[in-house]
Amino acid sequence: MTAARPSPAPRTRFVRAVTWTVSLLLAFAVVPAAVRPTAARADNPIVQHVYTADPAPLVYNGRVYLYTGHDEDGSTYFTMKDWRVWSSADMVNWTDHGSPLSLATFSWASSDAWAGQAVQRNGRFYWYVPVKNRATGRMAIGVAVSDSPTGPFRDALGHPLVENGEIDPTVFIDDDGQAYLYWGNPNLWYVRLNADMTSYSGSATRIPLTTAGFGTRTGDPDRPTLYEEGPWVYRRNGLYYLVFAAKCCSEFIAYSTAPGPTGPWTYRGTVMPTQGSSFTNHPGIVDFKGGSYFFYHNGALPGGGGFTRSVAVERFSYNADGTIPTIGMTSAGAPQVGTLDPYVRQEAETIAWGSGIETEPAGEGGRDVGWIDDGDFVKVKGVAFGTGASSFTARVSSGSVGGTVELRLGSPSGTLVGRCDVPNTGGWQAWTSVTCPVSGATGTQDLFLRFTGGSGYLLNMDWWRFTPRTTAAAPR
Repeated sequence: MTAARPSPAPRTRFVRAVTWTVSLLLAFAVVPAAVRPTAARADNPIVQHVYTADPAPLVYNGRVYLYTGHDEDGSTYFTMKDWRVWSSADMVNWTDHGSPLSLATFSWASSDAWAGQAVQRNGRFYWYVPVKNRATGRMAIGVAVSDSPTGPFRDALGHPLVENGEIDPTVFIDDDGQAYLYWGNPNLWYVRLNADMTSYSGSATRIPLTTAGFGTRTGDPDRPTLYEEGPWVYRRNGLYYLVFAAKCCSEFIAYSTAPGPTGPWTYRGTVMPTQGSSFTNHPGIVDFKGGSYFFYHNGALPGGGGFTRSVAVERFSYNADGTIPTIGMTSAGAPQVGTLDPYVRQEAETIAWGSGIETEPAGEGGRDVGWIDDGDFVKVKGVAFGTGASSFTARVSSGSVGGTVELRLGSPSGTLVGRCDVPNTGGWQAWTSVTCPVSGATGTQDLFLRFTGGSGYLLNMDWWRFTPRTTAAAPR
């Protein structure tokens, strides 16, 4: 008899207690009634099994890598101990890469793993983050480095890169190769980074916060402009954009533009109005596969709020004059770019929407989906079955009586095209492969892996793959 699996260390348990329908209703709460999408399209927030915040997207090698903060469950403050990485090739199915960076990475840091950004240069990845310096008690900016976008990351310096008590670093590399680090709350600062990305030339320069440059705030004589925090800087068609969280609290997202990376800045208006059950917000903008995408956070998940936030994304188009349109939060999210190939190995932790599941490090490498109860499911969007699949194989484990993986199309209760039984494998990291026949999986469909069985945790899944149906050769 195998001992019962202990509950996961305090991780997000709220999703297990709510149904698919309730999750959508809560997400809809941030959307005006006129633009409410159908349930089948709901993909925001893009991660449902942990709280995420402060998105920082990076496009690399045909994927978007998304670097986020991690709000602890039930937090009543910005209680954040690590950062997370996710990636997607299609903007809807996101792979969980876990936490390759935490406060423990920086021996000199004591707390506050807050909003950062990762950039790529010369085949290496540099992640700039604000943390509290144990020695001084002030917020400082550290930099971690890795040879992979998913880590692991190590402290590049062993001490802060810059420290003046302010937060929210963002990095921009201009077309001429000069890199700039910006950060600040209540001020806005920049330094010119050297080519090594871990040192800088000159001293920190404070950008003048003028009402012409950053809008007018009323009711706070100490902060006359709208600039609050969370800068995000980029260049498009020769124009420099500085997008930022404005006017706490509650914050909205605004932006300014300039002819150069250090100004002078001109205020351009609102990108995303105040909304979304979180009194903070944080922007991240990238272009990917012909589209422009705006990342932000809100409190749309069950239990969500100002200290338990969730990252979401919207696709948008610039106006003809280069201005950014006003963008509203939706539960539909961005449209899928392309389709997902079911005939190559797909990680189980590649998810468009998950209910009840958790992820964890897998004994065979990477991560697995675990802590699965009866009725939990994973949605994978836009799966291109083509002329049809004949079988399904999954890498699974179970330290209990096991369970069944139901393969359904369209919804958790949709058309059943296959059932794979998972036995007790002798442990939660004792892996085996199971295969079952499939019938009726054709065309491009949303696939739901629905888990059924008795009480308690049923099984873990590491990866899955379908086998295509072979077509007999036509007679001569």
